[in-house]
Amino acid sequence: MTKREDICAAMVALVDTGLNRGASGNVSVRDGDHMLITPSGVPPRDIAPGDIARMPLAGDGEWEGPLAPSVEWRFHRDILNARPEMGAVVHTHAPWSTVLAVARRPIPAVHYMIAAFGGADVRCSDYATYGTAELSVAVLAALKDRAGCLMANHGMVVGGESLTKALWLANELEALAHQHYHSALIGGAHLLNDAEIEATARGFSTYGAKARGVDR
Repeated sequence: MTKREDICAAMVALVDTGLNRGASGNVSVRDGDHMLITPSGVPPRDIAPGDIARMPLAGDGEWEGPLAPSVEWRFHRDILNARPEMGAVVHTHAPWSTVLAVARRPIPAVHYMIAAFGGADVRCSDYATYGTAELSVAVLAALKDRAGCLMANHGMVVGGESLTKALWLANELEALAHQHYHSALIGGAHLLNDAEIEATARGFSTYGAKARGVDR
């Protein structure tokens, strides 16, 4: 599939897995010195490949396409500019992540899969109005050395080397949020220490197809 087709499929998958609903959330993919990003306010099943907007990463809101880009284009652009290792960004209003985000609760090391995000926690950003430059600043700060964060009173955002990886991370972040919330109801999780998280991170480097030289 083309990148545009992949984005359309990703938006439908986010709805099908319960990570988004209605026209919420957005997806972007690096495209050379541009990015491709979902249009504003269109339900996922109604987005066609030709509806995906194309925007210069060095620009300030210019876009190509029949529909305006997501109002959240700024933090997509800024993440892709600040994090050259990331090829795709996924933003959702996933239920459990959003529960923690509205409570402004970061996720500590409740499960070893938190190592997939680059450290022993997933931070919650400061609050800023959606679509603003201030939100970009807040998100970039929370993403420092991390592959994902919660967005205060908003949702979550993740970035990965590919769209496949970013979608996987979005699902993993929602699972961590679900685990953290429910463990708190029964007295709280027994947290893993930094050494245990570092050991997991080392293990990830030799796990799965990529460790065998297969990029999927």
